[in-house]
Amino acid sequence: MLKDRWIKMKEELIKLLDKAYAPYSNFHVSCLVEMKDGKYISGVNVENASYGASICAERNAITTAISMGYKKGDFRKIYVMVSGEKLSTPCFMCRQVITEFFDNDSEVVLMGKNGESKILKVSELCPYPFDESDL
Repeated sequence: MLKDRWIKMKEELIKLLDKAYAPYSNFHVSCLVEMKDGKYISGVNVENASYGASICAERNAITTAISMGYKKGDFRKIYVMVSGEKLSTPCFMCRQVITEFFDNDSEVVLMGKNGESKILKVSELCPYPFDESDL
């Protein structure tokens, strides 16, 4: 059952890669955010000629969930797939947003289109988060 779910997640992430808009870098990223109620919210990276106006797949999925009414504490797990030849971790802006909405023990599942994968806890991905205690 768990293996079947893993395969389904991978297949969905591969389909989502085709929806990414990355004409400048040609580096496509797809993301699925698993909510605690069992729903999945998708996101892809959307580039812009003004690179600062681009949005990463992770923030796209997380902000979509927020716009749908989800709140901090509703997020269970995040899956991220890249089109490149090797695994990549989320950028630091995405890591900051992930630490805002996910618990420290939530899983961050990194996947490559080539089948490589790695699972980290949020606390491993972001060992020194900037949070409300820093304000």
